[in-house]
Amino acid sequence: MLTKEILQALKGYTESMQKNVTFVVQTGEHSKRAELVSFLSDIAGVSDKLSIEERDTQGNLRSSISFLLEADGVDTGIRFSGIPGGHEFNSLILAILHASGTELKVDDSVKSIVKAVKDELNFEVFISLSCHNCPEVVQALNQFALLNDNITSEMIDGGLYQNLISERDIQGVPSVYLNGELFANGKVDAASLIDKLIERDPSLKEANTGVQLPLQDVTVIGGGPAGVASAIYSARKGLKVTMVAESFGGQVKDTMGIENLISVPKTTGPELVGNLMEHVNDYDITLKEHVRVDNIEKGNVKTITLSSGEQIRTRSLVVATGARWRELGVPGERENVGNGVAYCPHCDGPFFKGKDVSVIGGGNSGIEAALDLAGIVKSVTVFEFMPTLKADQVLIDQAEKRDNITIIKNAATRQILAENGKVNAIEYQDRSTNEVHTLELAGVFVQIGLVPNSQFMKDVVEMTQYGEIVVDEKCNTSEAGIFAAGDVTTVPYKQIVISMGEGAKASLAAFEYLLSHEVIEAEEESAAA
Repeated sequence: MLTKEILQALKGYTESMQKNVTFVVQTGEHSKRAELVSFLSDIAGVSDKLSIEERDTQGNLRSSISFLLEADGVDTGIRFSGIPGGHEFNSLILAILHASGTELKVDDSVKSIVKAVKDELNFEVFISLSCHNCPEVVQALNQFALLNDNITSEMIDGGLYQNLISERDIQGVPSVYLNGELFANGKVDAASLIDKLIERDPSLKEANTGVQLPLQDVTVIGGGPAGVASAIYSARKGLKVTMVAESFGGQVKDTMGIENLISVPKTTGPELVGNLMEHVNDYDITLKEHVRVDNIEKGNVKTITLSSGEQIRTRSLVVATGARWRELGVPGERENVGNGVAYCPHCDGPFFKGKDVSVIGGGNSGIEAALDLAGIVKSVTVFEFMPTLKADQVLIDQAEKRDNITIIKNAATRQILAENGKVNAIEYQDRSTNEVHTLELAGVFVQIGLVPNSQFMKDVVEMTQYGEIVVDEKCNTSEAGIFAAGDVTTVPYKQIVISMGEGAKASLAAFEYLLSHEVIEAEEESAAA
């Protein structure tokens, strides 16, 4: 399973290990057990600080294809049920390194919140090895376990635990359970996990002991292409820069194929996000990740209050929070998220293998989703509200060649139907005849565009009726010293390359503002003297 190149790379990663890490594998029989033991043995072979031990854990592990990590003989609270390959391979390697003493890259305010948890929290994360969103959740909860002995985290490969998947009616990943009860599912990230912990125990916010930052020159809200470009351009000017990001990378992480980023013929969202982080790390930029902005107080110095309770004072602000998937807003949608309604074909497509599904939306995202799903499911029916498709012709041509893709235009989705907690049909109306039809299916993938993540800016700057922040050609908003860039703004054509350019422009405009502001302040001081 592991190539010589991968093992050689692992040997380099593990050279700085400070503690001995043991893979403790539950004894027993399973058709996949030999593969798991071989997989872990290969990894253990790269360092004398890694070892594997087969042991009866007295109920601490789920099955004979489960294992836990011990660091210097102490249970870390990290468990894996299944073989963490695919996207989860990084989760395992990071767990090994962090358990062995590598510093956790977690903001101090988040650390203090997690460390303050006094209840016993046992997390189960159901994943698919093809899900690129799942590792973020697994890795966050693994870090929580390392920060607090009261917390355990178990990754469960749904493909190897079909009985458990059926028992809990899981149809989407990641699906997070806490102490046996559903805690979060669907589009989950570390920030939402922190929010839910605080919601469960509000006193945790009071535990924040993070060091107060000095006055910042520029604070960038958002960690996508626009936010990263803005932060880097600001740092290159020698400014004090902080970036606040609920989830670094934003929507880009959900994009599998990127072929229109000029000078990069082909890449993927996760690869691009990794490159963005590497570039950010080259500069003196303070990153506040896994927190969101709750409030902004205007003025010459703006005060930003974070969900962790921390406050940041800044002379200028760049809002680059991007957008999120737009919901249909029809009966049966929200009620069935994770039970047949999904927004990420890459994450949840494998759960519908051999089944009939639909994609709502005939733009690029919708047709790309249909093409991705066509290789997994029995059939895909695409519903487009308008009489014509909005996707690029090259994508339409590919879709029309597929025998298991049907395209229905001029169709309005009326409701999503479910039976026994699972989606079983969709009801739609032919807009040309007003005739209502029902199509039996198992899943509905919604791909109808994006909604700006601007809700926290209400009453702060001018926005359109659609929630886009109104900006001019220099990314100025209606409030002096507050700039905006990327998909959250009125700038047309929501593209990665455009967001990067707008982020750079917003930074340059902020720098220009700060220079002129210093001149004004100096003139006022001179006049007063």
